[in-house]
Amino acid sequence: MKKIDAIIKPFKLEDVKEALAAVGVEGMTVTEVKGFGRQKGHTEIYRGSEYTVDFLP
Repeated sequence: MKKIDAIIKPFKLEDVKEALAAVGVEGMTVTEVKGFGRQKGHTEIYRGSEYTVDFLP
């Protein structure tokens, strides 16, 4: 048994699933995560209140 950890963009999930299935991988667990990089998040206004969005999908 081998464990593979991969962080991919959501739109690439189907391609990754198909590629892994093609080499015999029969199961996987998918978790949606959020984070930030160089952009450091941004500020949004919702119903007159300002919110800082630090983590992005």
